[in-house]
Amino acid sequence: MCEGPRAFCGGADDVAGHDVDVVTTGGRRKIPAHSSVLASASPVLASIIERRMQKDRESGKTGRAVVRIRGVTDDAAAAFVRLLYAGRCGGEGQAVEESEDMEKHAMQALVLAHAYQVPWLKRCCEGAIGARLTADSVVDVLQLAALCDAPRLHLRCTRLLAKEFKAVERTEAWRFLQENDPWQELDILQRLHDADLRRRRWRRKRAEQRVYVELSEAMDCLAHICTEGCTEVGPAGRAPAASPCSRYATCRGLQLLIRHFSQCHRKSCARCQRMWQLLRLHSALCDRPDQCNTPLCTRFKTKEQERVAAKAGDDDDKWVLLVKKVKAASVFSSLASRSSRCPPPPSAEHKCGISLRRLG
Repeated sequence: MCEGPRAFCGGADDVAGHDVDVVTTGGRRKIPAHSSVLASASPVLASIIERRMQKDRESGKTGRAVVRIRGVTDDAAAAFVRLLYAGRCGGEGQAVEESEDMEKHAMQALVLAHAYQVPWLKRCCEGAIGARLTADSVVDVLQLAALCDAPRLHLRCTRLLAKEFKAVERTEAWRFLQENDPWQELDILQRLHDADLRRRRWRRKRAEQRVYVELSEAMDCLAHICTEGCTEVGPAGRAPAASPCSRYATCRGLQLLIRHFSQCHRKSCARCQRMWQLLRLHSALCDRPDQCNTPLCTRFKTKEQERVAAKAGDDDDKWVLLVKKVKAASVFSSLASRSSRCPPPPSAEHKCGISLRRLG
């Protein structure tokens, strides 16, 4: 039975001029093709065709060269040849991924593309298989991706495993893997564990960065309240502003905290301790203590210098690290929109207290 790739490359003249017969497994099918198309698509096929033609010339044989494609079904081999013609005729990319041959024979085409070194077809097969991944097929596809050195497909399989692992555990493929290849099961579980650790570290860093940004915003509001005043609290001899500022939630929380701090006389008050920490953090960040209107700024600055001198320049301190992080967050927040990075919480007073407690 003979058939040609005329559907992709233009007609009977191309098929009539073929000089290669692609023979499938067991010699049951012959597919007419052109050596120029196969050789330009695959260096492996080019080498095979060259050796066959050289051998035929030495033996005096005439006729078409024979290229055998084994290990896949006859239909998959024919689809592979048609896909090579589709790429030669400008059909690479999305059109090939959505073709009927790719839908039916994507896995076997991936094996052949890897074996015959056709990188563009390999990428198309990865995309087509990845788009149809399910919990039932992901284990088999993951093993195929590892055998065919397909990193994009391997990554998509790993992501689906992490997302739907409970569903994958109930599949027949996973049970077969557990019974017959425990090392592969261990490798998959280890990869999922490492991915979970990376995801947790990323979330923890994001949460820490959010805390530093919140504290940076609180420092800006504290300087604003002590310099210009806002609604209820303002510097001595100056009336507070009548209209609230753009950071009303944070300013409102700080004003309530300042009013409580000025009236409370308990030594073990948690709210007062938060205010002391905020004032100390402000003094560590303030670069103009002589002109600063924030209460106790100069006093905290002097005590901090004495503490650093007593430690002989030892910077291994959680407080020093906190100051550095908040200062960096202040720089970054000035370069980007604050609202796009993290929306303000409803209570700034509660926010500032939790932030300082989380960081020690």
